[in-house]
Amino acid sequence: MHAIGIDIGGTKIAGAVVDELGTIVRSERVPTPAGDVAKLEDAVVAMITSLAADDGVAAVGVAAAGFIDAAQSMVYYAPNIDWRNEPFREKLEARVGKSVVVDNDANAAGWAEFRFGAGRMVSDMVMLTIGTGVGGAVVAGDRLFRGGFGAGAELGHMRVVPDGLACGCGQRGCLEQYGSGRALLRMANEVADAGGVGRALAQARDEHGTLDGRLVGALMMAGDPGALTALRELGHWLGQAAASLSAILDPQRFVFGGGVAEAGELLLEPIREAYAEHLPARGYHPEPDFVIAELVNDAGVVGAADLARVWVAEHA
Repeated sequence: MHAIGIDIGGTKIAGAVVDELGTIVRSERVPTPAGDVAKLEDAVVAMITSLAADDGVAAVGVAAAGFIDAAQSMVYYAPNIDWRNEPFREKLEARVGKSVVVDNDANAAGWAEFRFGAGRMVSDMVMLTIGTGVGGAVVAGDRLFRGGFGAGAELGHMRVVPDGLACGCGQRGCLEQYGSGRALLRMANEVADAGGVGRALAQARDEHGTLDGRLVGALMMAGDPGALTALRELGHWLGQAAASLSAILDPQRFVFGGGVAEAGELLLEPIREAYAEHLPARGYHPEPDFVIAELVNDAGVVGAADLARVWVAEHA
């Protein structure tokens, strides 16, 4: 049974027909008309209609950033799209004539990794996506955790520093301000300002006018001590957060995705060290695996499609 996965991002809408093994059969991409919700809905409907031309498509899963209700239907709030209490599932079903489920984009990516990627062979998994912000997904007992209202697993907004840096969510000290790609750039600039091991970072900033992820990433992979100092600080915060999450969720595996996770073991090493330092009852608490996500850019559409397939199976 094939299903369609749609991943609505800030700049593009990605869609794919996905089979039962998580393999993409056919895919499409179009720009996101984020400033016009009517045009956005039209674009999603057009993509579903095009992809559904293949026989055997049983359901559609849509992934988007924001708070989605527990019924996988209503978008309470989306940060990049003007959706407030939007009945998106109902609207799409009326236009495409197929069963539709809507879920958070981090949930969809985490579910894809659990089913077909780095989370295979475990029943309990936490995924942290390290991009511009920090996304999160929790799988407990082979089921995706959404919470009582559907807005659970916003791990990037777990508070790690009381009265810390201001966050876009309106609070202060969230993990997103210390463990994201944006945080890494701030840390790299601080290392550059301090001189010493930050000389190469400062030189790159002078040459290009600013530090971006590409420049810092290239220096990290080249072994630059300043860039690695910034990465280790980022990993420290992520490892500390993982230790707190272990005390609550006790996962068998932590999966790290997003652009920063391309650093691989360079990121995982300081995460493991900080995790061990902050884990309650270390030596008596079984310790999880720490791995890098495998599906990368396809995780959103693959996870959305599989969540739709699961919904149809459970409601048949």
